[in-house]
Amino acid sequence: MRIAHRLRRTRANTDDAHYLVKRDYNSSNMRLATFSAVLLTIGAIPLSLLPWAAPNIACAATANIAVGPQYDSTHVYVAPDDVNHFVTSFLATFGGSAGKQAVVSVTPTPSSTISQLVITPVGILSVFGFKTPIPYPFGVERTGYLVTDLDAAISAARAAGADVLVNPFKDPIGRDAIIQWPGGVNMQLYWHTTPPSYPALQTIPENRVYVSTERVTAFARSFLAFSRGKAVSDVAHAPGIEIGRPADTYRRIRIESMFGKMTILVTDGHLPYPYGRETTGYEVRDLTDTLAKAKAADATVLAGPYMADRGSASMVQFPGGYIAEIHSTAPRN
Repeated sequence: MRIAHRLRRTRANTDDAHYLVKRDYNSSNMRLATFSAVLLTIGAIPLSLLPWAAPNIACAATANIAVGPQYDSTHVYVAPDDVNHFVTSFLATFGGSAGKQAVVSVTPTPSSTISQLVITPVGILSVFGFKTPIPYPFGVERTGYLVTDLDAAISAARAAGADVLVNPFKDPIGRDAIIQWPGGVNMQLYWHTTPPSYPALQTIPENRVYVSTERVTAFARSFLAFSRGKAVSDVAHAPGIEIGRPADTYRRIRIESMFGKMTILVTDGHLPYPYGRETTGYEVRDLTDTLAKAKAADATVLAGPYMADRGSASMVQFPGGYIAEIHSTAPRN
């Protein structure tokens, strides 16, 4: 659930900017995002031979469902006492601003959580600090995708092979649902009565998804059909250091989609910590400078920097336990 977008509004907080933002879905700053996919496997077959990459896949009619990557937030769950420390550290690292905190009930069943929206140039966060036990299946969804029509999005997801874990339900500012893709990847879809308006991102974050070799085809086929994404590149032997296995290689596939970027890592599950614990990768201009800011703000560098696909990358843990991949793009000669 996207907590920051589902707060139960009262007269006391109606002036909160979180609820007053408006947006024209046809705004000229709407831009196509890139959805990156990485498939980890040994001896991978070419992209053109994969069944999910075939051009004649039956895609659901989702052309107008996606809104844009600046409306797709990473969901971050931390202990209530860690919310302030985490938000302060994240903003000190990447810049941006945070919305007003609220303590609300935001699930279909009773619960209570601190909720806060964090907007940065490299991506948006919905931060949760639950004061009560978290109702199932909330807490494991990795992101929230804003859609123009929730019913159409749910129908498209079902047609593409997704399960609906939480049927659509009303919240104070719209409607929400939780879906699960083949491979056990949970996401939120949400819709607002009054469309929000957030600034365009400087860089688009990558949703990093780990799935098994047995389920990657079904997952990729389903998401491509739903998102109308397009596979644009395929690297069969990417450096294994990117997933903590420098002696190995793995496969990387990139796909473009209006929902933003995703990195799919297909593994045997033999991953050294912290790989597999991160949910999002953030692109920055200067990794060295960003890591210095992160460490000064009480974050810990868990791995790297190391040379990755397009430049250098590190794994960083922020106060409260949230782990992120951060990377910079090397200039092209």
